[in-house]
Amino acid sequence: MVISWSDSLALIVFLISWVGYTSFARRKAKTTNCIARVMHQQRILWMSQVIAKEVRVAEAALLANLERNIAFFASTTLLVLAGVLTLFSQVEKLETVIASIPFTAPPNHALVQVKLGMLAGIFVLAFFQFTWSMRQYGFVNVMIGAVPLDKTGTDKNLFAYARQMAVVQDQAAHSYNYGLRSYYYSMAALCWFIHPYMFIVASLFVVYTLYQREFNSKAVIAITAAQAHLEKNPLYVRKG
Repeated sequence: MVISWSDSLALIVFLISWVGYTSFARRKAKTTNCIARVMHQQRILWMSQVIAKEVRVAEAALLANLERNIAFFASTTLLVLAGVLTLFSQVEKLETVIASIPFTAPPNHALVQVKLGMLAGIFVLAFFQFTWSMRQYGFVNVMIGAVPLDKTGTDKNLFAYARQMAVVQDQAAHSYNYGLRSYYYSMAALCWFIHPYMFIVASLFVVYTLYQREFNSKAVIAITAAQAHLEKNPLYVRKG
């Protein structure tokens, strides 16, 4: 199979966009306010409040709601993956559909299979991320059930324990986020079926969209402002 230079370039741009943005966002989050950074602070505060509560039904309900959202994506991913795998037996029909779309590059039988394989790989990765996220939220539930009651909220060991609960919850949220990113990049990968240049543009557009939402969105600004108000609370300062 011979892959054209434009297809090779598009695939390289796609991989660099995905891996590069993931690495960039992880490093930048350590020094810049973004969704990941400000939500981590919120999780620390949330878990620090748990140790002073005798009844933790609200926490269980909130975590169950998060797990339901992830379970929806995990089950949906399996359905999408099944659909992509089914297309392997319909490659000729898929090529006919692609050829009927205006301005598309002429379909290459072997390359179409490579594209389908890449899509399948993306959704397999997404499924692994979603299921790992669900398991980690389950770990948080166990940790909440194990923490003893401290109505005064002054025990430093329990506050350190609460921080570790927040870390586990943070990792669960990261896995969920990586799964969602897989969906974003799968949308870009669909453009490869039309034209490699469109694939390049879509990959860069996904990076731009993710950056805007994670670092410059109104949600980030609002949560950051809310965090500033919380930090002025004496109880929060004493615990932090």
